[in-house]
Amino acid sequence: MSMMLRMALRSCHLSPFMRLCRMSTEASKVSSRLSSLGLLRTQGLIGGKWSDAHDRKTLKVENPATGELIADIPFMGRKETTDAISAAYNAFHSWSKLTGSERSKILRKWYDLLISHKEDLGQLITLEQGKPLQEANGEVGYGAAFIEFYAEEAKRIYGDIIPPTSADRRLFVLKQPVGVVGAITPWNFPFAMITRKVGPALACGCTVVVKPSELTPLTALAAAELGLQAGIPPGVLNVVMGNAPEIGDTLLASSQVRKITFTGSTAVGKKLMAGAASTVKKVSLELGGNAPVIVFDDAELDVAVKGAVSSSSSMISFTIIAAKFRNSGQTCVCANRILVQEGIYDQFANAFAKGVEQLQVGNGFAEGVAQGPLINQAAVEKVESHIHDALSKGANVIVGGKRHSLGLTFYEPTVIGNVNTEMKISREEVFGPVAPLFRFRTEQEAIEIANNTNAGLAAYLYTTNISRLWRVSEALEYGIVSANEGLFSTEVAPFGGFKESGLGREGSKYGVDEYLEMKYLCLGNLKSA
Repeated sequence: MSMMLRMALRSCHLSPFMRLCRMSTEASKVSSRLSSLGLLRTQGLIGGKWSDAHDRKTLKVENPATGELIADIPFMGRKETTDAISAAYNAFHSWSKLTGSERSKILRKWYDLLISHKEDLGQLITLEQGKPLQEANGEVGYGAAFIEFYAEEAKRIYGDIIPPTSADRRLFVLKQPVGVVGAITPWNFPFAMITRKVGPALACGCTVVVKPSELTPLTALAAAELGLQAGIPPGVLNVVMGNAPEIGDTLLASSQVRKITFTGSTAVGKKLMAGAASTVKKVSLELGGNAPVIVFDDAELDVAVKGAVSSSSSMISFTIIAAKFRNSGQTCVCANRILVQEGIYDQFANAFAKGVEQLQVGNGFAEGVAQGPLINQAAVEKVESHIHDALSKGANVIVGGKRHSLGLTFYEPTVIGNVNTEMKISREEVFGPVAPLFRFRTEQEAIEIANNTNAGLAAYLYTTNISRLWRVSEALEYGIVSANEGLFSTEVAPFGGFKESGLGREGSKYGVDEYLEMKYLCLGNLKSA
């Protein structure tokens, strides 16, 4: 028996109280070490200076796995945000005048520092957000890749030359940075959602005011600290947090802020879009999803559900399970509706349920843990509401279906069967560890069920039929379609949705366009020699 498996089994035999005690000890050690490294920052960053709220108000940041206090941070609002906007506005002229190569070198230094502190940042993510450490380290690698990618793209912001309509004219297209950017980011990916926005913004020559979630601000502050060490000038990168409505309203009202970029709920995204209209800002929004997974009866089930535990470890490797239960189901591209063709429904449900049963729940710092806590009690209550609604309308629990014995915000990985389109879980994003299984008969029926939603971020399908793969991929009304693969995110591909899942794209060469203005330059009356 491997050492990892023995540790996992011993952990399973501990009482919930003893496991919580072990969590608290581990978290305390991590906090102390991060503090000694200077990465546990507890102030906002405005104009290159670490700052408290002007009225000294603070906000508690707690570890969702233990409920314990990690740090008190400034509860900032209108005044601090106005100061941050002014700092960004004043820094914009000099930063935008640097060459792309000069900005590239600074971003590359930032990337190198982020990677050298990958494990430290990963531990900080697990501490304040709760996801397993392996996932957290993966987020750091993924997030840092955007800084590396856009360090390279900074040197490739190309314009254009247009053939003139008159001999005495020359026509050009210039691409210039939009200006000050307000970046509002969520708690579920407290590192990657920042780098995915700040990387292209800084590469283009913009300056940024970041508003991280008040639930997970510490990762943003640590990343900003490493940015300062890399040589990002004062005012180019600012971080404020606290009173979310006040901060958001201040960013929207300011004529000095020319762009809003947001990842979060559709409801908040709509409010930001409406608020940006008063000053006609550029807006990019990455909003909620309701991702379908379509498993056709010709799919290879060992691909759709990679069903065996690795012989060398106790970690389970599934594609759909990964797509559903990663980050405890708290991602905008999580598999929210699993549609299985009726001919293989029972076979799939059995294999899938067996895999889910093996997922270990616990403290993200513990060996072998695949699922941590949900972010707060409101998240747990939402999961319970969706399950209660489904059961009241005919669904059945196959696996899980209740709060975990660890207490706090831990919830059992859950599979429910016989779900239909009348249930709330079919229409709304559950944002938790619940996998609902639907039956379907025909390809057309699956497409109609998949598209019957206001969301359109990501969709998945499993089939070995190439013609079907193309047909269904083109018919799905989603910005991202992943075929025979559960994890698709990469810095080199555009990320964004259709319909109410947002506007614009992040990542890839297309991501820079969100932070640029296009200027047409006409040079006339050019005299011939």
